[in-house]
Amino acid sequence: MSIRIHIENCDDSFPCPEGSNVLRAMECLGRRGIPVGCRGGGCGVCKVRVLAGEYRNETISRACVSVEEEAEGYSLACKLIPEGDLRLRVIGKMARSFDATRGGFHFYGTPSAASHRS
Repeated sequence: MSIRIHIENCDDSFPCPEGSNVLRAMECLGRRGIPVGCRGGGCGVCKVRVLAGEYRNETISRACVSVEEEAEGYSLACKLIPEGDLRLRVIGKMARSFDATRGGFHFYGTPSAASHRS
């Protein structure tokens, strides 16, 4: 089963295999410009806010996402496991890679045929 992740920043979406974290699914797309930090929930580079959908969080550093922020849907993509389709906003250092004014998802400098408009 493939889950769809919709990125509100650029109005694009991509598949996320069941059981995979959102950052890993982003990396599998081969997209250039996605800053990746520790991949362990401790650096905060991949901070996102879930706007809709069911998910669970693996352990994340409270220095990156406070209890209050987590209650408001904030998470780290490296520790965000979707349990169904998600709609999210990329924030922080990773946000400029998803800026709609840059044309949405780009793979090796060209618009991706792999991304789908919702």
